[in-house]
Amino acid sequence: MRILLVRPGRRKQAITLGEFMFSEPIGLECVFTLLKDDHEVRILDLMAGAEDFLTECGRWKPDAVGFTSLCIDVPGVLELAARAKGFQERVITLVGGTQALVAPESFFCPDMDHVVEYTTAENLGHLFACLERGEKVPLLDGIRSRTHHFQGTGVPGINAYIRPDRTATEKYRSHYSYFGFKPAALMQTSRGCSSMCHFCMRWVIEGNREKDEPLEAIMAQIEEIKESSIMIFDNDFLYNRDRLEKFCDLLEARGIKKNFICYGSVRSILANGPTMKRLRDNGLRAVLVGYESFSNEELAGYHKKATRETNLTAAGILKEYGIDCWASFILHPDWGGDDFKELRKYLKSLRPEISSLTPMTPFPGSSLYHKYRDRVIYPKEEYHRWSYSIVSILPKKISLRRYYFEVLITNLYVNLMLNHASYLVRKFGWRTLFRVAKGSGKFLVIYLRLMLKG
Repeated sequence: MRILLVRPGRRKQAITLGEFMFSEPIGLECVFTLLKDDHEVRILDLMAGAEDFLTECGRWKPDAVGFTSLCIDVPGVLELAARAKGFQERVITLVGGTQALVAPESFFCPDMDHVVEYTTAENLGHLFACLERGEKVPLLDGIRSRTHHFQGTGVPGINAYIRPDRTATEKYRSHYSYFGFKPAALMQTSRGCSSMCHFCMRWVIEGNREKDEPLEAIMAQIEEIKESSIMIFDNDFLYNRDRLEKFCDLLEARGIKKNFICYGSVRSILANGPTMKRLRDNGLRAVLVGYESFSNEELAGYHKKATRETNLTAAGILKEYGIDCWASFILHPDWGGDDFKELRKYLKSLRPEISSLTPMTPFPGSSLYHKYRDRVIYPKEEYHRWSYSIVSILPKKISLRRYYFEVLITNLYVNLMLNHASYLVRKFGWRTLFRVAKGSGKFLVIYLRLMLKG
């Protein structure tokens, strides 16, 4: 079969972090790995490339078109699926990705043939074997088919760990970046997270225990990656000190020189001590730390296993070893003006190199959505509003307009006073500064509109 795997383009209405973090479609690269030996497979990245979807369908004439999806992608995926069916009625359409797992009903429509909740070699292999033979697809774990009225088997599961084939996105790779690191590749070395923070969806999707991949296999991947920078997107790459020491041993033994960026928890930073210095010496350039709040009460409510004080200690450790800190905070819907003021004061104490502030986002299907369902501002079907940038929970202490004003003021404070232009230029060059400034300008305009709308 000829199979076209598609990442939809950006929605103009949506506010995303694409100006700052624009990564490869690693899920599609993993699917490519599973299918390439038995089928002709291509990846079409409409977010990175300038191709026209129907033109590519006409040139290549795929038998099946598969889409990846986040919540904000739903309208784009449905539109592309309808266009594919209109172009060739017999084409088979499929969708996977986070949205297909969390809210598969988003895609239950006549233009979608199969919704893939999670991917394994077994279920995907069985599905495409049936499709190639023209047989009716039976009920398969992790797959909901239109011929079965999108009924599932009820067997839960997670995506298998599949080594991505990055050659499938070769033509797009110069576009992929992670903040100032461009080009940059993505890599996962472990799935799951035992921290189980209450606001996070990833441990729900991947499991509440870490499942590590063999480091020798990870090294083989790293050696194949052409990019000089790699973002390791494990939930908490730093969680196991012994594993980190072995990681450094293998890098040194193989003479691997790369820039690494990773997610790391406060608890892990505190536990690792001198290992952080060794990681720095082996290429660790920045750690994305989810500090999330200045309030011990909120941190406990988030199940963060950190405090206001330990956050500051972790920040000091990163400073001591010369590792950049990219801090993230959740803007709580119960905050008032004094809380935003306290956040700005706390950020000044932490002194991270980069800070990102995101309103608490209760994605449909998540526990946060059920907790705040009486205060959710937008219908589930307004998918373009479900990103990490739009206020989607009605504020408790102040009006929505005032809340947007505080968000805007705090973001301006961060970008003008804390995220120093000199750091961006020194670290990444003028081009990155202009790219970030352009993205910040877009955020500013949209936030002003939302604030005025109230």
